[in-house]
Amino acid sequence: MTINSADLGFEKKIWGAADRLRGNMDASEYKHVVLGLIFLKYISDSFEEKYQELVDEGVGFEEERDEYLAENIFYVPEEARWEYIAAHSNQPEIGQIIDEAMAAVERENDRLKGILPKNFARPELDKRRLGEVVDLFTNIPMADYKDKKDILGRTYEYCLAMFAEQEGRRAGEFYTPSSIVRTLVEILEPYNGRVYDPCCGAGGMFVQSAKFVESHHGSIRDISVYGQEANPTTWKLAHMNLAIRGIEANLGETYADTFFNDQHPAMRADFILANPPFNMSGWGGDKLEEDKRWKYGNPPKGNANFAWMQHMIYHLSPQGKIGLVLANGSLSSQTSSEGEIRKKIIEDDLVECIVAMPTQLFYSTGIPVSLWILNRAKKQKGKTLFIDARDMGELVTRAHRELRDKEIKEIADTYRDFVRGELKEVEGYSAMAAIEEIEKHDHVLTPGRYVGIAEDEEDGEPFEEKMDRLTAELSHLFEESHGLEDEIRERLRVIGYEM
Repeated sequence: MTINSADLGFEKKIWGAADRLRGNMDASEYKHVVLGLIFLKYISDSFEEKYQELVDEGVGFEEERDEYLAENIFYVPEEARWEYIAAHSNQPEIGQIIDEAMAAVERENDRLKGILPKNFARPELDKRRLGEVVDLFTNIPMADYKDKKDILGRTYEYCLAMFAEQEGRRAGEFYTPSSIVRTLVEILEPYNGRVYDPCCGAGGMFVQSAKFVESHHGSIRDISVYGQEANPTTWKLAHMNLAIRGIEANLGETYADTFFNDQHPAMRADFILANPPFNMSGWGGDKLEEDKRWKYGNPPKGNANFAWMQHMIYHLSPQGKIGLVLANGSLSSQTSSEGEIRKKIIEDDLVECIVAMPTQLFYSTGIPVSLWILNRAKKQKGKTLFIDARDMGELVTRAHRELRDKEIKEIADTYRDFVRGELKEVEGYSAMAAIEEIEKHDHVLTPGRYVGIAEDEEDGEPFEEKMDRLTAELSHLFEESHGLEDEIRERLRVIGYEM
């Protein structure tokens, strides 16, 4: 998560309320219920704020739809406003009322047509619990938060992460851990231009890009967002996630397979950020052997890694940069044409940086991954930066690791130093290699081959003194061990057992 744990009061309250819905439902089921309610609360709050402004003006325009659309605020008809939903929370028909509210919002807002969940009335959803969640959403105070839109946006992001943790291996299709996304965004710095993700999931790359622009006092209007997603429910999640952040995006006319139904065939992006499915087999490569995107060779039919990469390169503008996440096998594989494709991409001087990431960053897989940074307009021609960040991060649960803010900054700063020609190589962490050196390694891009092994820090204690101290400590531990053995024998003897 990108949110400081000390500031998670509201988000945790919402999650606690949402968790009441779980019952016997899978996370993948009640996820859409919870996120749908957060979205409805968000657009209703935004509408009510503008509505009150118009009432105060006293001109009578508060029900004029265009007054809201002109400021990128969704128009919410009366039967869909949160006040109306909350007034009916304890009725058995609450599920049907919410479904009708979602349908009414879609009728009034073309951007949302066919996007919102409308399955709250289904029998397996406990209506008593649903009403309790509506009440909790209503009664959690938001007065302490200056920017209500931001806090609900943060809540949506927090709940996405929590659902990803619950769903485990199934979460990869909609959620990329935010520390990975932030690392890519901090490296690429997408201040303005076209930002594209051909497998956008729930839209996390776009949200972080917008946050980056705003944190550097820019405007999200300076970036144009393009994306595509094959999973229909995830495609809808992305629309809602971006809408709650006020990000206008072109995610294609519909959900679609990127390889077979490219929704943006003529678009050339300035920044491409993506986390494609790892080592995807059965992607249909045998039907695309003559595709114009395969400039560097036909990708193997059993693994789509280099199909994704070449698709992105095809969509890259003359000054464009790519940041993508791939399984580590892509760095060294020589089988099924992968080695030859990688060689040609390297020789075309596109590979600017490779970052080996720590394990356990993903909820969905334990596969070790690396970040690839490709650049059509490299400042350091003929050179590639290698960063070994495998020792970074901290375990936030027994199974999940996150990069800390200072570590993300360290990686991004190392990259920027390299681009400026000011890199100070650090043994075991960073190194720069020319294409000729990479060729000597058979075009393998594993960072460990280039950065070496970090030297152990010398503590300054003379060897003889250190050995005396350590052997004395060991002798003391042996004495304690013998004492424990005697105590165990005595206790066994008391209960009738001899050793």
